[in-house]
Amino acid sequence: MFSLLQEAATTAVEITGEEAVVIDETAPHAADAHTYGDAAHYAAESAGLPQLDVTTFGNQIFWLVVTLVVLYLVLSRVAVPRIAAVLSDRQGALTGDLMAAEEFKQKAREAEAAYDKALAEARSEAQRIVAQNRAEIQAELERAIAKADAEIAARTAESEARIREIRASADQSAREVARDVTAALVESLGGTADAAAIDAALDSRMKGFVQ
Repeated sequence: MFSLLQEAATTAVEITGEEAVVIDETAPHAADAHTYGDAAHYAAESAGLPQLDVTTFGNQIFWLVVTLVVLYLVLSRVAVPRIAAVLSDRQGALTGDLMAAEEFKQKAREAEAAYDKALAEARSEAQRIVAQNRAEIQAELERAIAKADAEIAARTAESEARIREIRASADQSAREVARDVTAALVESLGGTADAAAIDAALDSRMKGFVQ
Protein backbone atom coordinates (compact mmCIF):
# COMPACT_ATOMS: atom_id res chain seq x y z
CA MET A 1 0.00 0.00 0.00
CA PHE A 2 2.81 2.40 0.91
CA SER A 3 4.63 1.59 -2.32
CA LEU A 4 1.46 2.38 -4.34
CA LEU A 5 1.12 5.73 -2.57
CA GLN A 6 4.80 6.49 -3.18
CA GLU A 7 4.48 5.56 -6.85
CA ALA A 8 1.36 7.72 -7.19
CA ALA A 9 3.12 10.64 -5.55
CA THR A 10 6.12 10.24 -7.84
CA THR A 11 3.84 10.14 -10.88
CA ALA A 12 2.04 13.24 -9.69
CA VAL A 13 5.33 15.06 -9.21
CA GLU A 14 6.49 14.05 -12.69
CA ILE A 15 3.22 15.14 -14.28
CA THR A 16 3.37 18.38 -12.29
CA GLY A 17 6.90 18.99 -13.56
CA GLU A 18 5.91 18.29 -17.15
CA GLU A 19 2.91 20.60 -16.82
CA ALA A 20 5.13 23.25 -15.33
CA VAL A 21 7.49 22.90 -18.28
CA VAL A 22 4.59 23.18 -20.72
CA ILE A 23 3.35 26.28 -18.94
CA ASP A 24 6.79 27.78 -18.91
CA GLU A 25 7.09 27.15 -22.65
CA THR A 26 3.66 28.50 -23.58
CA ALA A 27 3.45 31.40 -21.13
CA PRO A 28 6.70 32.02 -19.37
CA HIS A 29 5.48 35.24 -17.85
CA ALA A 30 2.07 33.96 -16.58
CA ALA A 31 3.27 31.31 -13.96
CA ASP A 32 1.82 31.98 -10.48
CA ALA A 33 0.45 30.09 -7.47
CA HIS A 34 -3.00 29.62 -9.00
CA THR A 35 -1.54 28.03 -12.09
CA TYR A 36 0.57 25.66 -10.02
CA GLY A 37 -2.48 24.70 -7.90
CA ASP A 38 -4.48 23.88 -11.02
CA ALA A 39 -1.57 21.87 -12.33
CA ALA A 40 -1.39 19.90 -9.07
CA HIS A 41 -5.14 19.26 -9.18
CA TYR A 42 -4.90 18.13 -12.79
CA ALA A 43 -1.94 15.92 -11.94
CA ALA A 44 -3.85 14.23 -9.10
CA GLU A 45 -6.86 13.61 -11.36
CA SER A 46 -4.70 12.30 -14.18
CA ALA A 47 -2.91 9.96 -11.72
CA GLY A 48 -6.19 8.06 -11.14
CA LEU A 49 -6.03 8.34 -7.30
CA PRO A 50 -8.77 10.73 -6.12
CA GLN A 51 -8.14 9.86 -2.48
CA LEU A 52 -4.86 11.78 -2.79
CA ASP A 53 -6.70 14.91 -3.82
CA VAL A 54 -6.24 17.42 -1.02
CA THR A 55 -9.52 19.13 -1.76
CA THR A 56 -11.49 15.92 -0.89
CA PHE A 57 -9.74 15.21 2.42
CA GLY A 58 -12.58 16.75 4.45
CA ASN A 59 -15.20 14.69 2.68
CA GLN A 60 -13.07 11.56 3.04
CA ILE A 61 -12.54 12.18 6.75
CA PHE A 62 -16.30 12.72 7.23
CA TRP A 63 -17.24 9.46 5.53
CA LEU A 64 -14.43 7.66 7.33
CA VAL A 65 -15.89 8.82 10.66
CA VAL A 66 -19.39 7.84 9.52
CA THR A 67 -18.14 4.42 8.41
CA LEU A 68 -16.34 3.85 11.70
CA VAL A 69 -19.43 4.89 13.67
CA VAL A 70 -21.67 2.61 11.60
CA LEU A 71 -19.16 -0.20 11.94
CA TYR A 72 -18.98 0.39 15.69
CA LEU A 73 -22.77 0.40 15.97
CA VAL A 74 -23.08 -2.80 13.92
CA LEU A 75 -20.42 -4.53 15.97
CA SER A 76 -21.74 -3.32 19.33
CA ARG A 77 -25.44 -3.87 18.56
CA VAL A 78 -25.33 -7.01 16.37
CA ALA A 79 -22.03 -8.86 16.19
CA VAL A 80 -20.82 -8.51 19.77
CA PRO A 81 -24.19 -9.51 21.37
CA ARG A 82 -24.39 -12.55 19.10
CA ILE A 83 -20.82 -13.53 19.93
CA ALA A 84 -21.53 -12.97 23.61
CA ALA A 85 -24.72 -15.08 23.32
CA VAL A 86 -22.80 -17.88 21.60
CA LEU A 87 -20.08 -17.75 24.26
CA SER A 88 -22.72 -17.70 26.98
CA ASP A 89 -24.49 -20.70 25.45
CA ARG A 90 -21.23 -22.58 25.20
CA GLN A 91 -20.34 -21.69 28.76
CA GLY A 92 -23.79 -22.82 29.90
CA ALA A 93 -23.46 -26.07 27.98
CA LEU A 94 -19.99 -26.62 29.43
CA THR A 95 -21.25 -25.88 32.93
CA GLY A 96 -24.19 -28.24 32.40
CA ASP A 97 -21.87 -30.97 31.14
CA LEU A 98 -19.60 -30.49 34.13
CA MET A 99 -22.55 -30.64 36.51
CA ALA A 100 -23.88 -33.75 34.77
CA ALA A 101 -20.44 -35.36 34.95
CA GLU A 102 -20.20 -34.52 38.65
CA GLU A 103 -23.70 -35.94 39.19
CA PHE A 104 -22.78 -39.13 37.35
CA LYS A 105 -19.59 -39.33 39.37
CA GLN A 106 -21.57 -38.97 42.60
CA LYS A 107 -24.03 -41.63 41.43
CA ALA A 108 -21.13 -43.91 40.58
CA ARG A 109 -19.73 -43.41 44.08
CA GLU A 110 -23.12 -44.14 45.62
CA ALA A 111 -23.49 -47.24 43.45
CA GLU A 112 -20.02 -48.41 44.45
CA ALA A 113 -20.83 -47.83 48.13
CA ALA A 114 -24.13 -49.74 47.74
CA TYR A 115 -22.29 -52.57 45.97
CA ASP A 116 -19.67 -52.74 48.74
CA LYS A 117 -22.43 -52.75 51.36
CA ALA A 118 -24.39 -55.48 49.55
CA LEU A 119 -21.19 -57.51 49.13
CA ALA A 120 -20.39 -57.17 52.85
CA GLU A 121 -23.95 -58.17 53.76
CA ALA A 122 -23.79 -61.15 51.39
CA ARG A 123 -20.49 -62.26 52.90
CA SER A 124 -21.90 -61.90 56.41
CA GLU A 125 -25.03 -63.83 55.44
CA ALA A 126 -22.92 -66.53 53.79
CA GLN A 127 -20.76 -66.84 56.90
CA ARG A 128 -23.88 -67.04 59.07
CA ILE A 129 -25.38 -69.74 56.85
CA VAL A 130 -22.11 -71.68 56.86
CA ALA A 131 -21.88 -71.42 60.64
CA GLN A 132 -25.52 -72.49 61.00
CA ASN A 133 -25.04 -75.42 58.65
CA ARG A 134 -21.86 -76.36 60.45
CA ALA A 135 -23.67 -76.28 63.79
CA GLU A 136 -26.53 -78.34 62.38
CA ILE A 137 -24.10 -80.85 60.86
CA GLN A 138 -22.18 -81.03 64.14
CA ALA A 139 -25.38 -81.58 66.08
CA GLU A 140 -26.53 -84.23 63.61
CA LEU A 141 -23.11 -85.87 63.81
CA GLU A 142 -23.22 -85.85 67.60
CA ARG A 143 -26.70 -87.36 67.53
CA ALA A 144 -25.54 -90.03 65.07
CA ILE A 145 -22.48 -90.77 67.24
CA ALA A 146 -24.63 -90.98 70.37
CA LYS A 147 -27.06 -93.29 68.58
CA ALA A 148 -24.20 -95.41 67.30
CA ASP A 149 -22.68 -95.53 70.78
CA ALA A 150 -26.03 -96.58 72.23
CA GLU A 151 -26.45 -99.27 69.59
CA ILE A 152 -22.90 -100.48 70.15
CA ALA A 153 -23.43 -100.54 73.92
CA ALA A 154 -26.71 -102.42 73.49
CA ARG A 155 -25.16 -104.91 71.12
CA THR A 156 -22.16 -105.26 73.39
CA ALA A 157 -24.41 -105.95 76.36
CA GLU A 158 -26.40 -108.40 74.26
CA SER A 159 -23.21 -110.09 73.10
CA GLU A 160 -21.90 -110.29 76.65
CA ALA A 161 -25.20 -111.79 77.76
CA ARG A 162 -25.02 -114.34 74.97
CA ILE A 163 -21.42 -115.07 75.84
CA ARG A 164 -22.39 -115.60 79.44
CA GLU A 165 -25.24 -117.82 78.37
CA ILE A 166 -22.93 -119.77 76.06
CA ARG A 167 -20.33 -120.02 78.76
CA ALA A 168 -22.89 -121.17 81.31
CA SER A 169 -24.27 -123.66 78.84
CA ALA A 170 -20.73 -124.83 78.05
CA ASP A 171 -19.96 -125.17 81.76
CA GLN A 172 -23.14 -127.10 82.31
CA SER A 173 -22.44 -129.35 79.36
CA ALA A 174 -18.81 -129.85 80.44
CA ARG A 175 -19.99 -130.58 84.01
CA GLU A 176 -22.46 -133.14 82.78
CA VAL A 177 -19.91 -134.78 80.50
CA ALA A 178 -17.31 -134.78 83.29
CA ARG A 179 -19.85 -136.24 85.75
CA ASP A 180 -20.76 -138.98 83.31
CA VAL A 181 -17.12 -139.75 82.51
CA THR A 182 -16.17 -139.72 86.21
CA ALA A 183 -19.06 -142.01 87.12
CA ALA A 184 -18.14 -144.36 84.31
CA LEU A 185 -14.49 -144.44 85.40
CA VAL A 186 -15.44 -145.13 89.04
CA GLU A 187 -17.76 -147.91 87.99
CA SER A 188 -15.15 -149.38 85.66
CA LEU A 189 -12.69 -149.49 88.52
CA GLY A 190 -15.20 -151.47 90.57
CA GLY A 191 -16.28 -148.67 92.83
CA THR A 192 -19.63 -147.13 93.58
CA ALA A 193 -20.32 -143.78 91.97
CA ASP A 194 -21.43 -141.26 94.62
CA ALA A 195 -23.18 -138.39 92.88
CA ALA A 196 -22.52 -135.92 95.71
CA ALA A 197 -18.84 -136.74 95.87
CA ILE A 198 -18.50 -136.54 92.11
CA ASP A 199 -20.24 -133.11 92.06
CA ALA A 200 -18.00 -131.79 94.86
CA ALA A 201 -14.88 -133.02 93.06
CA LEU A 202 -16.06 -131.47 89.79
CA ASP A 203 -16.92 -128.17 91.46
CA SER A 204 -13.47 -127.83 93.02
CA ARG A 205 -11.78 -128.91 89.84
CA MET A 206 -13.73 -126.67 87.49
CA LYS A 207 -13.53 -123.74 89.89
CA GLY A 208 -9.80 -123.70 89.35
CA PHE A 209 -10.26 -123.69 85.57
CA VAL A 210 -12.80 -120.93 85.74
CA GLN A 211 -10.49 -118.78 87.87
